Amino acid sequence: MKRIGMLTSGGDCQALNAAMRGVVKTLANGKEEVEIYGFLDGYRGLIYGNFRMLTDKDFSGILTKGGTILGTSRTPFKTIQDPDPNGLNKVEAMKQNYYKLQLDCLVILGGNGTHKTANLLRKEGLNIVTLPKTIDNDLWGTDMTFGFQSAVDIATDAIDCIHTTAASHGRVFIVEVMGHKVGWLTLNAGMAGGADIILIPEIPYDIDKVIEKIEDRDKKGCRFTIIAVAEGAISKEDAALPKKDYKKKMEKYPFPSVSYEVAAQIQEKTGREVRVTVPGHMQRGGSPCPYDRVFASRLGSEAGKLILDNQYGFMVGYKNREIVRVPLEDVAGKLKTVDPDATIVQEAKMLGICFGD
Repeated sequence: MKRIGMLTSGGDCQALNAAMRGVVKTLANGKEEVEIYGFLDGYRGLIYGNFRMLTDKDFSGILTKGGTILGTSRTPFKTIQDPDPNGLNKVEAMKQNYYKLQLDCLVILGGNGTHKTANLLRKEGLNIVTLPKTIDNDLWGTDMTFGFQSAVDIATDAIDCIHTTAASHGRVFIVEVMGHKVGWLTLNAGMAGGADIILIPEIPYDIDKVIEKIEDRDKKGCRFTIIAVAEGAISKEDAALPKKDYKKKMEKYPFPSVSYEVAAQIQEKTGREVRVTVPGHMQRGGSPCPYDRVFASRLGSEAGKLILDNQYGFMVGYKNREIVRVPLEDVAGKLKTVDPDATIVQEAKMLGICFGD
């Protein structure tokens, strides 16, 4: 009998359920009997012992379902070793609940912060297997994360929809895309949606270069311009500031986000009418696209095989179109960013896309 704990941590995304289903189906087809303990609302459930026993029925019909049947929450790694308001040692509590249930393994689905905590638990002696979940696609050790392609589809659809109204009114439209500190989502959605300008955190922008591109389009008779802006995009001036100075500036930041700052600067310098659209959490929601359903199922299947083989301490990743096992210590604490000199960026520039640099 194998006893497996399972939790989803951090922001939700499409295909979390598909990935968990892949794990459980693979275990069910193994030779051993298996009990699945689902911890509710991420690490919080593991800390406070909130769980429920899961059966095959819980994983039936969830391949196409977005979100997570276990619920999720954010438990920041930087505070994971701080006592809770009642003085509880969170790390020790997680270990105690693991051993109390006599778990053989804990399957954790999450992004960067989640993997830091997962690696901490591994170093504390727990058997851990993880799966790479994030729409940001910024996890080290894997070419792709599940949820990313579904989010690209939604962000692209938003840009597609903006095109007709932008063309009708002859306006500059900014579509703000999620992605936190990296630009993978904005880069891919921007290219897929035919954006004229793409601003991502890895390539600090010069607002004059952005305006130059808009004016160049005007001269060529193009009535509108579409700008895809990553929520973490940053100007060259701000990127050059020391971290302390930048933090002070952001404390008094007058705009809801960088997209509104870019819009205000364009309006002030050109007199052009600018509109900002923020799809926001729509990019995390809805059913996973077919690619993510297949991809998450493959990752989940490999995670199940790891457990059956008693192989722990790995993240199941994707490299060169193959499912791979990546040591957790190689993943935790590292961020996969867009290389400004990457071929995809160079190809985008050859297509005439401006990055503001």
